[in-house]
Amino acid sequence: MTKTPTAFLDRDGVINVDVAYLSRWEDFRFVPGTVDALRQLQTRGYQLVVVTNQSGIARGYYTEDDYLGLTRSMRDALAAEGVSLAGVYHCPHLPRAEVARYALDCDCRKPAPGMILRAAEELGADLPASILVGDKGSDIQAARAAGVGRAFLVRSGQALTPQECAMADACFDDLADCVRHLGP
Repeated sequence: MTKTPTAFLDRDGVINVDVAYLSRWEDFRFVPGTVDALRQLQTRGYQLVVVTNQSGIARGYYTEDDYLGLTRSMRDALAAEGVSLAGVYHCPHLPRAEVARYALDCDCRKPAPGMILRAAEELGADLPASILVGDKGSDIQAARAAGVGRAFLVRSGQALTPQECAMADACFDDLADCVRHLGP
């Protein structure tokens, strides 16, 4: 199987405006410039994969079905704009979760690399040729642990500390700014 360069993307704060525990499509808004940036990454040969922690499921704020419905709507909206997601992976776990079945210390919750490694195996990602774009230090830690070639942070989500920016290969205002700096 030929390996494919992959753009691993956190969801909240990178693709969409981060509102605490997003669960309804009515509250979903793309970060400005994101859809075009995703289209550019796709044109440059990257397969697009979302890797997102969703502790709101474990906390009982919304159900896994709510999350899956929102994900379908996001995928449909992107497809209507010519953007295809090769995969969307989520971690619903939290060690001390209110919802008992999700109370796990798992290998998929970032900063653990499980989601990235599973996606790489299932989708044939060329990890050294891949990138990850996130908005927290835990995204960078997961990328490094999985062997992703380059890992970037954006300021369109969480406030970044100087230490988090130092962990990343670079920090940018948002995904569009990141893609501009990646070059053609």
